[in-house]
Amino acid sequence: MNGIVIWMKLFWTFFKIGLFGFGGGYGMLSLIQNEVVEKQHWISNSEFTDIVAVSQMTPGPIGINSATYVGYKAIENGGMSRTEAMLGSLLASFSVMLPSFILMLLISAFFMHYKTHKSVQTVLKWLRPVVVGMLAAAVLLLLNEENLGGFQRDNLQLYVSIGLFILAFIATYFWKIGPIKVILIAGLFGGLFYSLV
Repeated sequence: MNGIVIWMKLFWTFFKIGLFGFGGGYGMLSLIQNEVVEKQHWISNSEFTDIVAVSQMTPGPIGINSATYVGYKAIENGGMSRTEAMLGSLLASFSVMLPSFILMLLISAFFMHYKTHKSVQTVLKWLRPVVVGMLAAAVLLLLNEENLGGFQRDNLQLYVSIGLFILAFIATYFWKIGPIKVILIAGLFGGLFYSLV
């Protein structure tokens, strides 16, 4: 692929993701997967699952962390050098943040003055279900064999994954245990369990 084309595609792809990624990082996951796996074929579905896992474990927003990794892989898979791949990471990260930065500057200038206006309240009312839908799409996107295992591939991983999901839900929703503690406990449990089997 022509060098300038891939840079332009990388910028435009992540600019669009940043512009329409309502619901934060998890809301962006389905957009990122659709753009970089299905449309551009920069990475495979299993690589995308790995990106999500790594992005959750590293500090910072998941959408930006994912963009950083995909930017690197897109340029590297395009046959360019490691230095150019690092610049691809920076470009993708910048591109995904740019729309939010611009919109927040504009919104902060007008929102406090117009937040009680009927049209603003109507827009916010219509955006809430969209955010919930985007988050639900992210959940469904992550319910795959790479994350949970499967009956054909690995029954044990599937049962352990379902059990951990139920326990994590109970711990956060009913027992009000913080997500950081739940992640650490689940990681410890998973490490111990898989070292014994």
